[in-house]
Amino acid sequence: MSVAVGRRDPALGVAWRFAALGGVTVGLALSPAASADAGGAGALALAVGGAGALGALAPRRRGPAAIAWLAAIAFAAGIAGLVGGAARLEAIDGGAAHLALGERMEVTGYLTAVPRRDDGSVDLRLETPDGRLLVEAREPLGDVQVGQALRAVGVVRAPSDFEAPYLERLGIATVLDAERLELLRARRGGLVGLLDGVRSRAERALSEGTPDASAALLRGFVLGQDDRIAPGVVDDFKRSGLAHLLAVSGQNVVLLAVLAAAILGAVGVPIRARLVTILLLIAVYVPVTGAGPSIQRAGVMGAAGVVAALADRPRSRWYALLLAAAVTLALDPRASADVGWQLSFAAVLGILLFAAPLASALAGNRPGRARSALAEGAGLTISATLATAPLIAFHFGTLSLVTLPANLLAAPAEAPVMWLGMLAAAAGQLPWLPTEPITWLAGLLAAYVGQIARWLGRPGWAQAELELGGPELAAVCAVLVAGTALVLRLVGRRRGLAVSRARGAAAVAIAGGVLAAAALAPVPFAATPGALAAPDLRVRVLDVGEGSATLLEPSAGAPVLVDAGPADAAVAERLAALGIDRLAALVVSHGDSDHSGGLPAVLESVAVDRLLYAHIDAGLAELAGARGARPARIAAGSRLRVGRLRLQVLWPPRRLEVPRGEPNAASVALMADLGRFELLLPGDAEAELAPIHPGDIDVLVVAHHGSADAGLKALLVEADPELAAISVGASNPYGHPAPETLDALAAAGVPVRRTDLGGEIVIEVKGSRWVVL
Repeated sequence: MSVAVGRRDPALGVAWRFAALGGVTVGLALSPAASADAGGAGALALAVGGAGALGALAPRRRGPAAIAWLAAIAFAAGIAGLVGGAARLEAIDGGAAHLALGERMEVTGYLTAVPRRDDGSVDLRLETPDGRLLVEAREPLGDVQVGQALRAVGVVRAPSDFEAPYLERLGIATVLDAERLELLRARRGGLVGLLDGVRSRAERALSEGTPDASAALLRGFVLGQDDRIAPGVVDDFKRSGLAHLLAVSGQNVVLLAVLAAAILGAVGVPIRARLVTILLLIAVYVPVTGAGPSIQRAGVMGAAGVVAALADRPRSRWYALLLAAAVTLALDPRASADVGWQLSFAAVLGILLFAAPLASALAGNRPGRARSALAEGAGLTISATLATAPLIAFHFGTLSLVTLPANLLAAPAEAPVMWLGMLAAAAGQLPWLPTEPITWLAGLLAAYVGQIARWLGRPGWAQAELELGGPELAAVCAVLVAGTALVLRLVGRRRGLAVSRARGAAAVAIAGGVLAAAALAPVPFAATPGALAAPDLRVRVLDVGEGSATLLEPSAGAPVLVDAGPADAAVAERLAALGIDRLAALVVSHGDSDHSGGLPAVLESVAVDRLLYAHIDAGLAELAGARGARPARIAAGSRLRVGRLRLQVLWPPRRLEVPRGEPNAASVALMADLGRFELLLPGDAEAELAPIHPGDIDVLVVAHHGSADAGLKALLVEADPELAAISVGASNPYGHPAPETLDALAAAGVPVRRTDLGGEIVIEVKGSRWVVL
């Protein structure tokens, strides 16, 4: 009897490990909100020691005492994670370069990540003797590889509001706007230098024997390097729901392990040596591919599985997932704020919860090998899609309607293209081994996947707008989990009824058809008066004479004013008459007085959260700061979100050489969209000066008050607007709007509204409809 009483319940040992690891994970996730202090090391030691003592005093049986003990373990581990995470953040931030802002400097360092290319600019992350630094350079840059030495000369600045959160996660505090960039011959040494060499040889191998477009996709699939993939192709992958293939994830690690196990088994390597080799391959593959949050998570989970196999213990998928979260957060406690990290864990959670029962339900009672494989692939795709869709809608306001068919069509090629690409990358480490035959076949498969993305991503109905706030996100996730579990339970009870499954498939097909039909329906244009009840967005092109001021009023969030008109246009008084006493942002397209002359009066009478500009008089920026508005420079790629209203800067690039005598070339061109309504505000940047590609839009505010624009015809062909609005004075000495501009609009069949003829132009948007009043 005494032996039985003294025996510890095995379940408590498992619970102890989960409680400790869970507490550490939560503490690490919360640590960005805390800071390490002088007593951090002592508190950490105390917390760890306390956890060990509690473990030694664990109760022998389950009950209230065991619950209290587990809670104490989790609490102590949480303190350890909190203090350890704060210390880790201090170490990360301490590695940032803190250079004198506004100074012109020369820096030399090694490139630590794949360059990010966007709209003619390139972001380069450097490790310099002074610490980590972001260098922004201009194209053309040419081929530059991770680990290569660079010398840059330029002006140091602080990150903008749009860059700061991203750079903070990277431990970067300052940015160098490069005026001159030189690629040096030197490369990093040591272990990272060896890994750089592995990566370079793999890149070279994947580039041989296949066209450039396919080679770029192969580098994305195998190494996660999408910097050479055309922007339009990347957009196709995003819209079709195949973007996860361009980022290295858990799928890559699993396929690497399967490939290595098959090859090592074929040559007779014993099981333990096989597992140790796979572990070493994972340890090399993770840093070679950039060691981002998703691949860190995947590598940790793969390593945990291998270690469990080495120890001859059953693997715990949930414990491996929790361990992956803890390790990735220990490496970077801010990782949980990264969208990719969130999507990666959401996908794995969905797969753990629903992939197996979904596959079982789809396969039926007597599945053949082919049907089982198809059911497993469909189960993985459906479960991952259900789990990640709410997060995608929350962060990006979009939902791909073609994810399932796109992934099912691409599935037969995914594993082969990864395996062939990995074989080519491995063979490329030995210069005497030919890789062209492997990459030729891999390139064909990559081109097939790219074609699927193009076919399904290009149509306008491929992607729907879906905005979710925090409460809505939680509600949708709860409904999805509960609803999917209920459906699977019902199907499980009736899995012998094939008719029921057929009806379910028919219901899914009908629902898909309804969604596709709704998405295919065009947004109607109503040129006749008739205000919409409670519009989601109201756009006012204010009548300011020969100038520009456009007010965007979303139903949720403070308004945004784009330009403030000339000083005598009384824009501040118009805002007061509309009852507006606060602006979420005031965007100044450029410094001409007909766009910024009313700015001081607006700042004086209205609370402005942010003043956004590309180029502006320093005095106006100082005035904005004195009035409580946060000045921030914007450039192509900058984004702002107010409620459901999204603003994206299309022009100018951050480093633009303005042609002599053409100051309008530096004007901000802004895209505003809400739901399926899109409005283009190009300021004074005529299309011939600003080569932007907005895609289909609904309303175009014609650039520069309707001046002559040699690029307008091409823009109208691409953008195909339903309405053109011209902000212009009734009598102006410039001849605006130019006859050739009006002729181009008429030839394109675009209705025109003008402030000089009809006064203020008001557009209201509600759901899928919009009207002009």
